[in-house]
Amino acid sequence: MIADVYIELKEGVVDPEGEATKKALRLLGFRKVKNVSTRKVFRIEIDAKSKEEAEKEIKEMCEKLLANPVIQNYRIVWIE
Repeated sequence: MIADVYIELKEGVVDPEGEATKKALRLLGFRKVKNVSTRKVFRIEIDAKSKEEAEKEIKEMCEKLLANPVIQNYRIVWIE
């Protein structure tokens, strides 16, 4: 089974990389850029007996390593 795990900052958390990118784009003449935010995507291939087992394990990965639950949200998207 393969899943993409998207990690993003929670609403209200400052995104300095996104802000710096927005500023750089505007300096390059892209004045219509309204907002830029960053995301991380991890593609995880996992050997599990069921989708439920795999999802439980990936959630544990997110909570222990991939995401900081204080400032980040995550979502799992299964690749068929």
